Amino acid sequence: MKKCTFGQVHLLQKIAIQTYQETFAESNSDDLLQQYYKQSLNLTKLSAQLKMTNSEFYFIYSAPLADPEAKLAGFLKLNIDDAQTDLLDPEALEVEKIYILKEFLSQGLGKQMISFAIKRAQQQNKEHLWLGVWENNFSALNFYKKMGFEQFGEHGFDMAGDIQTDLLLRKDL
Repeated sequence: MKKCTFGQVHLLQKIAIQTYQETFAESNSDDLLQQYYKQSLNLTKLSAQLKMTNSEFYFIYSAPLADPEAKLAGFLKLNIDDAQTDLLDPEALEVEKIYILKEFLSQGLGKQMISFAIKRAQQQNKEHLWLGVWENNFSALNFYKKMGFEQFGEHGFDMAGDIQTDLLLRKDL
């Protein structure tokens, strides 16, 4: 895992759009996704998020960075305290975004990202992790269940005006 810097905002935008496209294109119209990218993954918004004190973006690579074959494989966004999107739970760390390119799925990178999030939460004396996952993203739901997350609620997720349901999951540390 390597922390994303402000100077890498273009790379962050590229990987975010690519992973969202791969994850949600089969279930959402291209027009809807393009609107979402324009509204939520534009450089201004991503730059502002990178500047937030209580938010952190990290890149994960297909191999250690010293390996010349290492490729950017995904990204992770963590929030604490007032940066959390929904709950503002002082005892929690939110995993707001965790995305891996399709070509790198099932290689253990998701487990590495959750382990990293747990470590960051423990470093900040948090008692649990929480996240939201789209109710129709069955592979992600199965992954989180295997990682010890349990559902505790749900909330609406605004996909460019199309309100979709995210299930809220939590893992006690």
